[in-house]
Amino acid sequence: MTGAGRYAPSPSGDLHFGNLRTAVVAWLLARHTGREFLLRVEDIDTQRSSEESAQRQIEDLRTLGLTFDGEILHQSDRFPAYAAALDRLPTYECFCSRKEIQEASRAPHAVPGSYPGTCRDLTEGEQEGRRQALAEQGRVPAVRLWADVAEFTVHDRWLGTYTGEVDDFVLQRGGQEPGWAYNLAVVVDDGFQGVDQVVRGEDLLASAPRQAYLAGLLGLEVPEYGHVPLVLNAEGRRLAKRDGAVTLREMLLDAPVDTVVAHLAASLGYPGMTTVGELLEQWDPESLSRQAYVWGS
Repeated sequence: MTGAGRYAPSPSGDLHFGNLRTAVVAWLLARHTGREFLLRVEDIDTQRSSEESAQRQIEDLRTLGLTFDGEILHQSDRFPAYAAALDRLPTYECFCSRKEIQEASRAPHAVPGSYPGTCRDLTEGEQEGRRQALAEQGRVPAVRLWADVAEFTVHDRWLGTYTGEVDDFVLQRGGQEPGWAYNLAVVVDDGFQGVDQVVRGEDLLASAPRQAYLAGLLGLEVPEYGHVPLVLNAEGRRLAKRDGAVTLREMLLDAPVDTVVAHLAASLGYPGMTTVGELLEQWDPESLSRQAYVWGS
């Protein structure tokens, strides 16, 4: 095989068991299919991200035995590439506040949570007036994609065919501190790095149709998707750091790394495996459970 898989965490804290499990699955599938495996630091949110957190995450992944190919890419180094991609896309400025968007999405026949295109058809005069009003507040408008489809279909390796909504989603955030949006950055970077296999948590499934549609607009290959069922706590909510000793560093205070790997392997249906190399020799992608894994089970 050619191409690559990748793992792309946001460096805003230590990785927990659910993050680590997804990383292991992404590594297993890439290696199983003969692909390179890349690591990308998704630090476009400069307020929440830190290089210290990124280095801790990298150390933790390597502690588990995961190996990576090539240089580690930081999204904070890629802003010119996002600007170049934005120039190639059909876009318009959006002056709406979050409150206005929420109110519009509650209107009759509106899809909850989607953007109804409020600013799409503003006249030049209306745009200039709203632009000036924002400037007086020290803010700039967001930039949205002018989408010409309402939905898009992707294929997921484990979940099958999935059709999701495509609205005029944000490409560049506005406000007092404008920045690049995840949906644009991830598509541009996957294309740049030759990533044709995207494995990530099931909570990101709804973003796949938007990203696949955007990749097509940019002339990029749509990757193979694989969304991994989440790890849940005992109450059925997504596992989070508030659930206790769930990060690798916390777990290593009470157990050696091979015990942690054994727990990860058991959660994937392979009890008794104590290294990721051993797990790779036995792992079958079709064995991945479609059900969420409950922490502590």
